[in-house]
Amino acid sequence: MQKLFGEEVLYHGMPKYHTPEESNLFLSLGPHVDVYFPPRKRSRVSAPFVLFSEQIFKKQQTTIDALPDECLFEIFTRVTGTQEKNACASVSKRWLMLLSTIHKKEIKQNKIEDLEINNSLTRCLKGKKATDIRLAAISVGTSGHGGLDELSIYGNNARVVEIANECHLLEKLQLSHCPRISDKSLIAIANNCPNLTSLSIESCSNIKNEGLQEIGKKCPNLKSILIKNCSQIGDQGVASLVSSASSSLMKVKLHGLNVTDTCLAVIGHYGMALTELTLVDLPVVTEKGFWVMGSGQGLQKLKSLLIMNCNGVTDVSLEALGRGCPNLKLISIKKSGLSDSGLVSFAKSSQSLESILLEECHVITQLGIFGFIVNSTIKNLSLTKCFGIKDLPMIIPSTISPSETLKSLTVSNCPGFGNSSLAVMGRICHQIQDIVLTGLPGITDSGVFSLVKSSESGVTKLDLSKCVNLTDKIVSEISMAHGGTLEVLNLDGCGLITDASVVTIAQNCSLLRELDVSKSAITDFAIAALACAEHLNLQILSVSGCQVSNKSVPFLKKLGETLIGLNMMQCRGVSNDAVGILEGQIWKCDILV
Repeated sequence: MQKLFGEEVLYHGMPKYHTPEESNLFLSLGPHVDVYFPPRKRSRVSAPFVLFSEQIFKKQQTTIDALPDECLFEIFTRVTGTQEKNACASVSKRWLMLLSTIHKKEIKQNKIEDLEINNSLTRCLKGKKATDIRLAAISVGTSGHGGLDELSIYGNNARVVEIANECHLLEKLQLSHCPRISDKSLIAIANNCPNLTSLSIESCSNIKNEGLQEIGKKCPNLKSILIKNCSQIGDQGVASLVSSASSSLMKVKLHGLNVTDTCLAVIGHYGMALTELTLVDLPVVTEKGFWVMGSGQGLQKLKSLLIMNCNGVTDVSLEALGRGCPNLKLISIKKSGLSDSGLVSFAKSSQSLESILLEECHVITQLGIFGFIVNSTIKNLSLTKCFGIKDLPMIIPSTISPSETLKSLTVSNCPGFGNSSLAVMGRICHQIQDIVLTGLPGITDSGVFSLVKSSESGVTKLDLSKCVNLTDKIVSEISMAHGGTLEVLNLDGCGLITDASVVTIAQNCSLLRELDVSKSAITDFAIAALACAEHLNLQILSVSGCQVSNKSVPFLKKLGETLIGLNMMQCRGVSNDAVGILEGQIWKCDILV
């Protein structure tokens, strides 16, 4: 029988344990274990006989995670200390999200409360960092530090409500590219953040008019509003906001909205505190809207007006704006059909204007530009990409008095602006100090000199970058005529400029602080001339793309006594080892290589 079933056989009368130790171990279990053996019944055991296991008798541990959210909520409402709340929020995502839903009024305050710290905080979340968990952490973590002062969210997030409920001291809010944020979030901000002073909403497709209406009604300190590319915001939301916050609102920027003439009419009537107004890409607004805005007599404090790509800007509407904004100092117009007569009429109606910037206004010609100068008290004139300007000879009547106010002239990338235009400018502008003429291939030495020679107060800044036809002659004439006042000179991209120009500059321009001769024909000799100048105190020098070599390093070291910025990019003649040595010698100077 043992041969048939093996040695591991139990039968009646046979000892059940091989050793006394096994017997004692088993019998010590007492009544906790029942073992049954069928009488007179043989049984084969083909596997080890396990009487007990640690897992069976190990008591299952109970943790606080077993508590439902309702119990945890009650516990957290009794946690009043800032450090304690932050510690709880760090335990798990579940605890963090629960803590973020607790309002201050739901907290059971102890008899001894924590002292509030009165310092504001700023938080910015971008891209993948703009998550619900991070916003919840901000709402919990900032509550004990005087509150959140400024919040910027660039991404897809929807938990602004928790921020509003917890951070009642919020003053600045920026929401950009947040399609999940809706009017519910703005309403929560309006109800809980009365100190809000600045609101920026960009590309938030789910925000409508209702949220803006509540902001206008319940945020009496609102001073700045920017709304950009929000397709569901229209006249009702913007008009209600402007009219409700008319006493405090100082800055309004509307970009890419489907608002109509009604919106601009409301701005013109209720914008009594407005100082800055920006209108960009408003395709539905017509000439009537701009005319009514200017005629509303509500923009008495407006100082800065920027209009870009709005078809409603015409000669008639611009003249109305000039009359209706008596304190306007700066106007910028881009992509407009404004004509010469409209520009001159605007100059006559806006006598307080100091600066005008015209970009891509292709109907305007040099006749309108010169007419505007002599009929205004303008101080700064900027023309960019105005292709309607043609370089035609003009006769200036002797009865026209030159401008005594124009100090700054900028003409950039206007290919029709040439020597004749510069000559006329020289006839009517005798107090010009800052001159920027960039990207003008039609001007030469004679044209530039006809402008600078008429300056009675002296030229302090001269930018002639990318004027490829200028030579050493004009640099010599400028340095001798205005060397005592010239502080900034830019000759970047003037390929005909050689060492002779730099030598003249070193001899005559004792006040020069910034010099840019990038992509010119200078060599090591020019660097040596600058280093040997006795009274020159250059702070910024750019020789990018010039034919300088390692021979210039000792002279650059000498210039490094005053330099704070040195541009040596694309100077292939200077080795890396030489640059390393130079960096160690003039370590106070920022070197670009």
